Formats: sequence, C-alpha cells, structure tokens
Amino acid sequence: MICLASKSPGRLATLRAAGVDPLVRVSTVDEAAVLAALASSRVQEGRPAPGPAEQVQELALAKAGEVAARTLPTEAEVVVGCDSMLEIDGRAVGKPRTPERARECWLAMRGRSGVLHSGHALVRTEDGERALGVSSTVVRFGCPTLEEIDAYIATGEPLWCAGAFTIDGLGGAFIEGVDGDPHGVVGLSLPLLRRLLAGLGVRWTALWARD
Repeated sequence: MICLASKSPGRLATLRAAGVDPLVRVSTVDEAAVLAALASSRVQEGRPAPGPAEQVQELALAKAGEVAARTLPTEAEVVVGCDSMLEIDGRAVGKPRTPERARECWLAMRGRSGVLHSGHALVRTEDGERALGVSSTVVRFGCPTLEEIDAYIATGEPLWCAGAFTIDGLGGAFIEGVDGDPHGVVGLSLPLLRRLLAGLGVRWTALWARD
C-alpha cells in the first residue's frame, strides 16, 4: 500500500480511478515557511531564486517527509507527496485563496497558455529512500466572459486550486486543451508516479485493489 500525503480530492480520485486505494494522511507542513527557507538558502548560496518547478518539488518533498516520519512500514510502503503551481509569464501562481485574487488570475490567463507544474516526492518508509520528479503540462485556457468568471469564483472551487482552476471539475469547461499529461494537471501524474515507484522497488500493478 502507498500513503497519499494530500487532502486533494482530485489526487485521491485519480488514484482510485487507476485502481489504487491509498492510505490518506494529510501533511501539516507550513508551505510558506518551506518556500521562505528555500529562497533564503538560494540567496546565501548566491544562486538564482527557485522557479515554480523547483518550488513544487521542494514542497512535495517536505510534505512526503513529514508524513513519512509518522507512518510505519506496516501501514504503507511508500509515502507520496505532491504540490502544484501554474507558471505564466515566468511567475508562479499558487492557490489564490481570495475571490479578488482568483479574478485577477483569470483575467490574466484567459485566452492564453500556462504550464502547470506538479512536484512528486516519494519516501520509502522502511529506510527513507527518496524518489523525486516534476510533471509539467501546458494548459490552454479558453476565454470565459466576466460573468462566467464571477460565477465560477462564486462556487468557491478555484480559491484553493493552483492557478485558480481545475480540469476535472467546474473549471473544465474553461480549458481548451492540454499538451502533456492531463493527470499532471489534476496534480498527480500516473505515468511519473509509476516510474518513481519502480525506482523504489514497488510494482504499480501490485497496488491495484482487488476484491
């Protein structure tokens, strides 16, 4: 069994639809503190500020590590941590959290394309061995009207989603298409996860739930 270190219903539904029913144990990591520490370390090292792909990888690792520290090998072989951000115009767009910020995001995104980065970090509970990877998918946004944008925001769905949208929910009607792995846009790339698990000695098909 694997443990999903996320409260995302989209990630859980993606795994279950693929035949995997994980243990779910939500991470308590302070995301802002993790990103602040990452940025500070880059400054001290004289290196460029971390980009969105690096940020989601760091957050995914922090979440997986925190949950792995309180998960026994008898409960799950591997803990899976994930995090997602949209990159548009070279800047990262995370969860808007407020209607005002969500509206700003959509006014900037409509009719354009961005890259949704989903960081994946796996930690084997027996010995702490790790496997890391990032799924990056181009998302082509439609041109919803202002009325449609406001109606979508009023549902509350985009406030807690990276980039203020979903592809597997109400926001799907505003997405014209993707170039890359659509599962990565939901926040969990199944092909990447299968490869990372294999690197830790876990066979994907062995995880399929069977009656």
